[in-house]
Amino acid sequence: MTDQTGSPCQTIDPYKFLQIIPHPNGSITRLRHDPQTSLASNPNLPISVLSKDITIDQSHNTFIRIFLPRKALDHASSNRKLPLVVFFHGGGFIFLSASSTLFHVFCSNMANDTEAVVVSVNYRLAPEHRLPAAYDDAMKALHWIQTHPGKEEWLSKYADYSNCYLMGSSAGGNIAYHTGLRAAVELHHRGPLKIKGLILVQPFFGGVKRTASELRLMNDSHLPLCATDLMWELSLPRGADRDHEYCNLTVGNGSKQLDEMERLRWRVLVTGCDGDPLFNRQREVVNLVAHKRVRVVEFFVPGQYHGIQDHEPSKAKPLFDVVKHFTFPLIQ
Repeated sequence: MTDQTGSPCQTIDPYKFLQIIPHPNGSITRLRHDPQTSLASNPNLPISVLSKDITIDQSHNTFIRIFLPRKALDHASSNRKLPLVVFFHGGGFIFLSASSTLFHVFCSNMANDTEAVVVSVNYRLAPEHRLPAAYDDAMKALHWIQTHPGKEEWLSKYADYSNCYLMGSSAGGNIAYHTGLRAAVELHHRGPLKIKGLILVQPFFGGVKRTASELRLMNDSHLPLCATDLMWELSLPRGADRDHEYCNLTVGNGSKQLDEMERLRWRVLVTGCDGDPLFNRQREVVNLVAHKRVRVVEFFVPGQYHGIQDHEPSKAKPLFDVVKHFTFPLIQ
């Protein structure tokens, strides 16, 4: 057992657990196999969801992958547009991409089950590109979506720009939150894109002082505490600790930009499970957002583990039901 601030899980080597090799120049070698899924943009293919990539910044290798449910094509004559969900993938800020099979499958299933146009954002990874690089890339993608409504047919024809949500899982939930804070101030009065809220799936936050769930599950087989500590060490600005605002959202009683979310009447959905070491961090999100009088919906389940919706697609079905009702508020 560790104290409330010290180094956890002395029996686990976090570098071996994460399968990374650090280098003196600050980069890492990622040893994990990351299967990639190719695109399927041909409407003649017998598939339920089409996908295509659009480059945002070639120099940074950032792009968006759009997922369009076939149902949108089948009902094109009705002029009914679908909610627009901008998604940020997980991976502790240091792994994976929008083309990773893990998240391609997740986004494809979500687009089909929730009947939404899903835009998955590929952002730069740490430690080669430490935070706020991922937040900057997220904002750049939103600016592209905002300013190109007529240049991408799948978005202009099928996506409802007046019903947009920012969504992310794990580290992507952190990105969705911090991007939302910036977007509430920078994007609301510009162009047709109207963000209605955030969907934070097991969002990745932390802090120097340990929470009860972190201590209870410090040697969790899916996400041990030493691994989260290392991911923060590799992702935060150099010299910052886990009480940096990017990691600990309760610092300074939360961001004043939450007040802008409340003024814009955004809604925030937070999901999690008590088998996740980050459970108490996710409860902190709910409490902070509610304290700021932003409308919050919570969906927490007993047991399970961090990332279950990504690794076991069948377990994502209840989540997709909640997301569908959240993005189609009139059907609640």
